[in-house]
Amino acid sequence: MNASVEKVTPYDQFNLPIPEDHFPEQGMSARAAAALVISEEWTDTNPMLNMSSFVTTYAEPEAMETAHRNIFKNYIDHDMYPHLFAMETRMVKWLHQLWNGPKDVEPYGTATVGSSEACMLAGLAHKWNWRTRRQSEGKDATRPNMVTGGNVQIVWKKFLRYFDVEPRIVPLKPGNYRLTAEDLDQYVDENTIAVVAIAGQTFTGEDDDIQGIHDWLDAYEKKTGHSIPMHIDGASGGFVNPFLYPDYKWDFRLPRVQSINASGHKYGLTPPGLGWVIFRERKVFNEELVFYVNYLGGEMPTATLNFSRNGFQIAVQYYQFLRLGFDGYKRVMQHTLDNAIALRKILVDSGYFTIMNETQRIPVVAVTLDSKITKFNEFDVSNKVREKGWVLSAYSMPPNAEAVKSLRVVVRPHINRNVAQILGNDIIGACRFLETHGGNATPPKLHAHATEKSSPAKC
Repeated sequence: MNASVEKVTPYDQFNLPIPEDHFPEQGMSARAAAALVISEEWTDTNPMLNMSSFVTTYAEPEAMETAHRNIFKNYIDHDMYPHLFAMETRMVKWLHQLWNGPKDVEPYGTATVGSSEACMLAGLAHKWNWRTRRQSEGKDATRPNMVTGGNVQIVWKKFLRYFDVEPRIVPLKPGNYRLTAEDLDQYVDENTIAVVAIAGQTFTGEDDDIQGIHDWLDAYEKKTGHSIPMHIDGASGGFVNPFLYPDYKWDFRLPRVQSINASGHKYGLTPPGLGWVIFRERKVFNEELVFYVNYLGGEMPTATLNFSRNGFQIAVQYYQFLRLGFDGYKRVMQHTLDNAIALRKILVDSGYFTIMNETQRIPVVAVTLDSKITKFNEFDVSNKVREKGWVLSAYSMPPNAEAVKSLRVVVRPHINRNVAQILGNDIIGACRFLETHGGNATPPKLHAHATEKSSPAKC
């Protein structure tokens, strides 16, 4: 062995420079490597204080142990890990029931890599079904479009671009930050593969007018003969609405709703990396989208965009469903919503803020500075509270409401009332400082060609 290598001590290993532009030439001890990684993370945000993201940042020790036991399982290998697959299959049925799917049909759906994959699978299903129907009628099937609101998450814009579907995006209006039926007649036509409505939108936490859109599409079909399905993007609301608002019809109780996605890693309470897409019934997911493979063992169907992926999130989701049950999720969501309402009151009562989401459906507080505030803006407030460790989203609203700026706080279950009050006081303290000293933050500039030119960070 080279003498110079033998003389390198663990202390020396810890102090070796990390190469920027080439692969490390020599390895080091496990302890030294771990110490380097940990030290490089020191100044990263504490996830527990990240109130910008919807993503779960806390888990019980038993959930962590469940994750550890399953971390090396490949989700897609159903032949080697049949019980992990059985967990997923069972949870698809549970979610179909939770979202009031018809009882006399075969539930169908899958776990996905976040809601992004879930949305794309749903979009593909609706595109394939529209194209099949058009071809069977001898009509042109080359110009599909999808209708969404300007409040839509960026994944849908990715779907539209990646899978060659014309975007029909209804702009927002100051004071109305959700999709309603008001302007649909300018966007929906015979080439519309689906209308996407949101349950728990990213910008303000509100739901689109799901019932109103559904009723408008019913009337549109009576007038034109064109039946347009709905997809509900329940990334954030899909694990809140069933537990807090059981009589609210946002789901499969509405006949036109053919698919729903939700993020297990948001209010489903699992670690990052898990989404769900559930279809009203098996036939909604076109058989042409299913592939059958046998090179991992027994023959199995696969209908996901991703193939190999970690299986631990599925096991943790199963743990959470068993651990909490319906009653437990209801308690968790209620106390989380209560803390969001308490924080909202602190901010509004301060006189600095005006509430943006009049309907407090999910635990999101979205506010904008009162019009009399001129010395600082929402970006200044976000920057100032960062000094305390808090991470809050500040952003401009999408077209045609770009003039409106928002400060958004996502309250999650690990935040108790005391912490909510501390956060509220820190935000007000930041405003008082800025009122005296002023601010100079400006919205981040994106490339002119960016599709999502005024949205909060992807969550």
